[in-house]
Order: sequence, then C-alpha cells, then structure tokens
Amino acid sequence: MSKTVGTIWNEALEFIKDNVDEQCYETWFSTIKPIKIQGIVLTVQVPSKFFYEYLEENYISLLKAAITKSLGEGAKLVYSIVMENSYDNNIPPTMKLPSSGRRKHKPQSVNMPVAITNEKSIKNPFVIPGLQKLNIDSQLNPNYTFDNFIEGDCNRLARSAGLAVGKSPGGTSFNPLMLYGGVGLGKTHLAHSIGVEIKDNYPEKTVLYVSAEKFTQQFIDSIRNNSKNDFVHFYQMIDVLIIDDVQSFSGKEKTQDVFFEIFNHLHQNGKQIILTSDRAPVELQGMEQRLLSRFKWGLSADLQKPGLETRVAILGKKLYNDGIEVEQDIVEFIAYSINSNVRELEGALISILAQSSLNKKQITMELVKSMVDKFVKSTTREISIDFIQKVVCDYFDMPLELLKSKTRKREIVQARQLSMYFSKQLTKNSLASIGQQCGNKDHATVLHACRTVNNLKETDKRFKTYVDDLQKRLTLA
Repeated sequence: MSKTVGTIWNEALEFIKDNVDEQCYETWFSTIKPIKIQGIVLTVQVPSKFFYEYLEENYISLLKAAITKSLGEGAKLVYSIVMENSYDNNIPPTMKLPSSGRRKHKPQSVNMPVAITNEKSIKNPFVIPGLQKLNIDSQLNPNYTFDNFIEGDCNRLARSAGLAVGKSPGGTSFNPLMLYGGVGLGKTHLAHSIGVEIKDNYPEKTVLYVSAEKFTQQFIDSIRNNSKNDFVHFYQMIDVLIIDDVQSFSGKEKTQDVFFEIFNHLHQNGKQIILTSDRAPVELQGMEQRLLSRFKWGLSADLQKPGLETRVAILGKKLYNDGIEVEQDIVEFIAYSINSNVRELEGALISILAQSSLNKKQITMELVKSMVDKFVKSTTREISIDFIQKVVCDYFDMPLELLKSKTRKREIVQARQLSMYFSKQLTKNSLASIGQQCGNKDHATVLHACRTVNNLKETDKRFKTYVDDLQKRLTLA
C-alpha cells in the first residue's frame, strides 16, 4: 500500500525534529503543509516567499535529507508559496479573508532538486507564521559604544538623548530620535552606540541598523521579486530600527511611501526609531511633507564641529586606547591644526602613527608638523551642490526657486545645466543625487546637461565665457 502525502511528510518531520531544536522546529517547519505527492515529487505549501527563501538558505540540506529518507534517492521537493497581492492596514489581524481574489499559477518546469510554484491570495499581512521568532542580525558595529564617544559642547544634547533612548527604547519622548550634522561628526558612531546599549540592556529586543541606500535597494529588489509585503512585514517586526543617512530618500517617492508605512506601524506600536541625516529636517529637500512631519515628532539633535578641547580629548582617548604616549603639546598642535571634523582628525593621527611606526621614527613636533602640512593641503574643502547653485544664481541674477522650477525658458535651462555640470565636476555626489537637488531631475537629465555644456562651450563663445567665469568663482571660493 502506497504512503499518503501526510504520512510521508510526518516521516520527514520526525527526521527534522531529531536535527533541530524545538523553537526552530516550531518556527520554520510546523507551519509547512503537505499538498500532494506524485511519484518522488513532494509538494508542500509555505506562507510566503520570505519563508521559502529562508528555508532554502538555511535548511535546504536538512530538507533534502528528510525527503530522501522517506522517498528514496532522486526525491524532489516542490514549494507552493502563498504570496500576498494586496495590502490593507485596515484589516484586523484576526479577521478571516475571502478567497475570491485567489489566482493559481501553473508550476514552471525547473530541472532542479527543488522547484517552486506561486499561489496568490489575499491574506492578512500581519500574520506570518514563525517570523515573530526570527533571529535577526543587528548589523551593529560593537566597537562603536558610548564609552569611546567623546562628549563635548558640540554633541552633548545628541549624546544625552541617545543614552536616554539606550536605557528606555520607545519609552521616552525622543521617538523618533534624529541625529543630524555634517560629514565625519559622529552621527553613525552615536547611532551604533545607541543600538549597542539597547542590546546590552534588552537582549530580547530586535535591533536593526541599515543605511538608507541599502533599505532602498532592498525595497527595489522586493518589487522586482514580487515580495513587497514580505519586505514590509520584516521591517514591522523590528523593535529598534536605525536608518543611517535618511537624506538618501530624497526624491524617491515609492521608497518614502513604504518607509512611511513602516514608520507608522513601528511608532504606533511603541517601537523605537533612530534616524541620521546630514542636515536638519527643515532643510531636507525632495521629502514628502507627511514624512517630514513625522521626523519632527520626537527630537532632532545636531552634532556640530568639535571645539579645541573636544578635539584634544578625542585624540587623547584614541592614543590611550592604542597604548601610545605622545607629548601633550604635540596632541594640542594636531587638534589645533585639524579642525574640520572628527574623521579627518583621526585620519591625521593614524597617518602620523603609521609614518612613525613604518619608518621607526619617534613622534616629534618636526615629524608631526610635516605630516599635518601635507594632510591639510590634501584635504581641500569639498564644494556643495547648494553652494554651486547659489554661485550660478548670483551670476545670472535669478532666484534659486526659478532655477529649480520646471520652466523651459532658455536662460533658465542653461543655468540649470551649468549647475548640474559643475556639480558633477566638483562634488562626489551621484548623478541621481545631483538631479534630485537640481529640480527633481533624473540621472539621464544630468548626463544630457553635461554633454550640452561641453558642446556649447566649444561652439558658443558667449556660453564659454559663462563657463570660464563660473569656474573661477567656484575654484577661488
């Protein structure tokens, strides 16, 4: 008598039970449903594509061994994946949904030990078996802690607020907590420190650090893979979400929409949100007003350039941690000479220590002065897109709003193209970022603008004068 599909799957489950712990079994295997058996091909149903991908990544060998034990060599496992094709926040979590939206797709022919079929149905997006117990890597850097974050007048408010959040995530009025400031001032370090503090105080909480760029790419991938709901569910599970460089969302409407959805869910459920940005919320361009208003719900704390005393303390702490003794007047000279940001300050110190170690030279004032001179000369101030736009607008005597408008008047278009051209030449911003800050244009428009400027300066003497004059103003600034 041939075995039924239930019998075969129960045998497989018995094998799996002997090879995983109870929690793992309950999370990832108890919810799998056997569907049918055809020869040596077993079809099972899993709740989502995310669920399937996790099994494939972590338990494929175990599953293969389990069904081989029941069905013999050459056994195949076919997944039938229930994937959501709608999303409605108004549906209560316990409500049973109608099956009228159900639509089945025939399995694709796949010459692999594991095949996959898709079955779409409307289902409650908040109920995904097992995901609540998922162990998520926090992506935190354990070296970034409050202990090695030097406090000064430049960052006292941000550090104090961060420490309060670290002790009581979601339990303070600092939700969301936005940390903003220029490059190299310690925003990322402080964000990691908060996450590390929370993990130390509340090991059971799920903390996740992710850059805004990575979040955007994950969202794009979820759209491409038809797994947007899984993406949303994943982020809605997080207890403490840290998004770095949130200004990267500017101009990305769909990403802002999905982040708005996730933000609301987390905030309404008392979860902690921490954001970093290179500018204050009021200065963020290309952001939806509804999202900006939520950024302002909690506390926005800025990190400024460190003063001389703070810079001396930062250098002293780093030297102490490395077990290196340097005369105080040398430390003060470095701190006085490098006043741009913490990153460059530490970079200068690392260069000096490397020079001393590799060449077996003592760290003297003469060595430090020669290294600092080279370092300061090589770290010229980067011109910003905002500054370029101001110079161009002043040159053509036009308001900035007109430059960023959608008007197609020839003189306005040329000024806009010149702004894009010099932004590409003089900054490290991506084409997409340049376009977004020059009137919400795409990267193709920026490339076209650069080609147009190059062509016109070769064929139009008056236009070449514009380019030369602006080049001088920008390089001498």
